[in-house]
Amino acid sequence: MLLHATLLLPGVASARELSAPAAHVDSDGPYIFRNGRQLQARWICNDRVVERTLARRATTPVPSQCGYPRPLTVLQPLPASASSLPAAARIVALSDIHGQYGLLVQLLRANKVIDGKDRWALGRDTLVIAGDVFDRGPQVTEAFWLLYSLQQQAAKAGGAVHFVLGNHETMVLYDNLSYVNPKYLRSAQLLGQSYPQLYGADSVIGQWLRTRPVLLRIGDTLFLHGGISPEAIQLALDPAATNAAYRASLGRPRAELKADPKLAPLYDGKTSPIWYRGYFDGQLDTAGVQQVLEQLDLRRIVVGHTSMPHVSSFHGDRIIAIDSSIKNGENGELLFIENGKLSRGLLDGSRVPLAEGRGN
Repeated sequence: MLLHATLLLPGVASARELSAPAAHVDSDGPYIFRNGRQLQARWICNDRVVERTLARRATTPVPSQCGYPRPLTVLQPLPASASSLPAAARIVALSDIHGQYGLLVQLLRANKVIDGKDRWALGRDTLVIAGDVFDRGPQVTEAFWLLYSLQQQAAKAGGAVHFVLGNHETMVLYDNLSYVNPKYLRSAQLLGQSYPQLYGADSVIGQWLRTRPVLLRIGDTLFLHGGISPEAIQLALDPAATNAAYRASLGRPRAELKADPKLAPLYDGKTSPIWYRGYFDGQLDTAGVQQVLEQLDLRRIVVGHTSMPHVSSFHGDRIIAIDSSIKNGENGELLFIENGKLSRGLLDGSRVPLAEGRGN
């Protein structure tokens, strides 16, 4: 069954069919909320809600019930992430997971980012996810908890995990459910809340999302979901201010965002950092890309959002596209940046050169 709904996607005027809730949820969760000195954890196991109340500590262990298959450690609320960081010797990056948790785990294990028990194995190195865990696939919750857990483990090992917000994170938080998997509409029904409320500021993952950046500079490389258009250069010149503006705006109704002249550029469907596709569709040629890089004092920009069959180089390694179509649930690749050398990690763990994108 499909329910007709108006598509809220910025920059698109047509309508999209919104799926009805699934008839049954085998497993989902946990959804964990802070409530004073307690944590309220809720799972859906075989279409029934299971709840546990846990004493809130600096580090609170949460046992596995169903959904995410590993025990969790919930930390106190985290501070806002940095916008600019020093260069790292090795960076691994991917994007647009879109609920394909199984494929994510397979890819990370094969490339020794995590071990066979899904624990951080990259030591002092860095993992960057360039947005879009939400929507489409059936294991969004599991993917978020894996990344949340890996961030803790990496920090203890002297490494880092960075999650950069994508357009689908902003869409879900402002209640555009056009791409939400029907499973999660059923989960929200069973839990008696809207789907965005499951990621409210009082939830552990919701609060975590509200501390993540949209723009992340590591050394001479900028990571973001969509891209920097010439019209948005000012947003990239002051990434800390831009990230703060995004964080403050998350969850506000889309109509308010579009009507606010200070916030509208952040959500413009054609030019904003979370939506731009101009590196790939002919809007910006190589000379134009080079000008953007020079204005921002960058060597390269790494983006997701625009799906490719492989991690690909455009404009002479100035733009690296890392949305390798994981969302289709069939394949996925990683970008490796190792002391300036670029390669891609495949699903079998092998390493090969970047694919050459059309239009180079």
